[in-house]
Amino acid sequence: MTGLVAAAENMPSGTAQRPSDVIKHYGGRTVEVLNTDAEGRLVLADALAYADAVLDPDEVIDIATLTGAITVALGRHYGAVYSSDDTLAERLVSAGRAADDKLWRMPLVEDYAPALRSPIADLANVESGSTYGGGSITAALFLREFAGKRPWAHLDVAGVGRSTVDEGTLTKGATGFGVRLLVEWLTKG
Repeated sequence: MTGLVAAAENMPSGTAQRPSDVIKHYGGRTVEVLNTDAEGRLVLADALAYADAVLDPDEVIDIATLTGAITVALGRHYGAVYSSDDTLAERLVSAGRAADDKLWRMPLVEDYAPALRSPIADLANVESGSTYGGGSITAALFLREFAGKRPWAHLDVAGVGRSTVDEGTLTKGATGFGVRLLVEWLTKG
């Protein structure tokens, strides 16, 4: 197992990204930045492309507090799993149940892929306009573009990454959601 940490900070400065900037990712794909607050997916895309090209993994799993949209869809008790591979998704959902880090399988809706089209780059980092909605789905579709052809899963843990109450095994603040799940997944192989 190899882990990569793709971290971003969105502090403003004179050299910060601006809407309509076009950036080149690892491997050469270009992305039009339509939303500078969606910086995490840009860094994560580079890590996925690097892992695919250099590390040659059997499977790829990324985990991020990617979208507030998933909190609207699933609330604060379930994380989302998007996957290009049914078996990998099932194993992750099962590991989540066993570890009490519950996941809900979400669809990669191919009909939403046009939301990421850009007239000046290979992709846009978010939907331009509001034709499709589904912000968590389009974010996962964006990441999939960088994961290669191997089995891949994205865990969107924005809703479950922080607890607003002291309840059960959780205390207010960061939950560490996904750690127990991934340990369970790794040990069950």
